[in-house]
Parts: sequence; structure tokens; C-alpha cells
Amino acid sequence: MSSNIKEMADNYLEQKMEDMRSGKLRPSSLTTATPRKGFLQVPFPPRRVLVTGGANGIGLAITRAYINAGCKVAVFDIDKERGQQLAQNEGIRFYHVDLCDAKKVEESFLNLLHAWRDVDIIVNDAGISSFFPLTDGGLESFDRIINTNMRPIYILARLWALHKKQYPIPSDYGGRMINISSTRHIQSEIGTEGYSASKGAVASITHALMMSLSEFGITVNCISPGWIHTGKPEELTEADHLQHPSHRVGTPEDIARTCIFLSLPGNDFINGADIVVDGGMTRKMIYV
Repeated sequence: MSSNIKEMADNYLEQKMEDMRSGKLRPSSLTTATPRKGFLQVPFPPRRVLVTGGANGIGLAITRAYINAGCKVAVFDIDKERGQQLAQNEGIRFYHVDLCDAKKVEESFLNLLHAWRDVDIIVNDAGISSFFPLTDGGLESFDRIINTNMRPIYILARLWALHKKQYPIPSDYGGRMINISSTRHIQSEIGTEGYSASKGAVASITHALMMSLSEFGITVNCISPGWIHTGKPEELTEADHLQHPSHRVGTPEDIARTCIFLSLPGNDFINGADIVVDGGMTRKMIYV
């Protein structure tokens, strides 16, 4: 996308956001003239949302959930092709970022703050799940997992706090940071040391950031998905589904709906939580 086209798209989205704020335009997916029977309506003003890893898998479902809620969405992702497709087809603001590159993360976020003046919601979804035997994996592989899955959360939180401190704009919403961990931070298989450690760090930094960002009215919560299938439904067996107390394997939309729930204006009393979304598997007693 050329810079001129990108600027025109941003201006168009900015105007739509202003129309929504002024009441001239409302997202049809959220608001109807008369509530329909069987549908729950909740207020969800348009927000400025950053999703890391938002071009594929769970992150893509999260991105689309916020788009459908009438939000302005930016995505940081290493997948340039999919990110550019999203920008062209769905109007997001895309940054080609390797989350392991701290400098690129900082530059991209500062650029976003300059463009939008602030963000309202950050969803830290980006992560890699490289599994390898303990005797095969080297320190370089371990470091890359940690630097991709956990370090960007700290970088973004710090820059967001510095921005809030420099530009203390009053807001009745404050903000939301939502970190995507995994149930593997409380249960593991062989060869998952790097991934499990990184996701444990994500869960731990969540309640630390809850305290540090509280002065800005930002809540910080964590979602720990279980088995979330991002492939084709036919790849799963009946046994895959029935082993879950919920009788099905999870979908990316399960996590996206949880993000939307945590982002609702009235849900600011949920803070520092680790919400497990796994169909009940981590509470199921299993003996062989």
C-alpha cells in the first residue's frame, strides 16, 4: 500500500470514528433501533485497538472481533503478506514487525501513538510455540521464544505509561491491556521449557503491570487458552472433542469473545485476573 493510499484510508477511518463519537454513525452490528428478542445489547463505544500477532490464528479472530465492534484496529505482525491483505480488505493499520526486535516494536508503537494520539486497548497475542527436546534446544532458541512471547508486553506497557504520563488526558475509560498466556504455564509436556516459561512470565507480568498501570486507569488481565484449533474442523476427531468437559475443542473466536468482554466499559473491576478458557481441561482429573 502506498503512503498516499494509506493516508487516505487512515483519514477515512478517522472520519468514521468521529462520526461514531458524535452519534452520526453507529455500528450496525452493535446497535439497532429496537432490541431483538434473544439478543443481548451492551454499550461498546469505538476504541483504538492494537493487536500484536493479529494477522493469523487467534490474533486474526481478535482483530476481526474488534473491527466488527466498530473499533479502529492496528496490527503488529511478522507476516507481511497477510497483514497487508488485512489492511487492504478490512481497513486496519498494519505494521510489519518481528516482535523479537525490540527497536522495531518501539518505533512502530511510537508511530502509532503519533498517528492516533493514544490507544485504548492493547491485546498482546503474538507468540511462537517452538517445542524441542531439552537436549536439542540451544540458548538462542530459548531466548527467541522469551523475547517474542513476553518482552514486547513490557516494552509496550512502558511506552504506553510514558505516553500517559506526558499527555494526561482525562478519560472515564482509562484503557485495557489483555495478555494472551496459555494453560501450558500451569501444565506441560516434554520439550516445552521455553514456551511454558514464557507463558508463565506473561501470567506473572500481568498482575505486576496491573499495579504499575493502575494510576492511568488501565486494567491488565490475562487469558490462558487451552486447546484452540486454528485449522480445518475436519482435522479433529470425535475423541478430540469429547475429552473436553465442554465436549468440543476451542476455536479462536472463544478467545476473541473473551477479549471483547474484558474490554467492555463496565468491566473495569476485573483486574489482574488470569482467565482460563480451555473447555474445563485443566480442572479435569485424569489418571491412566
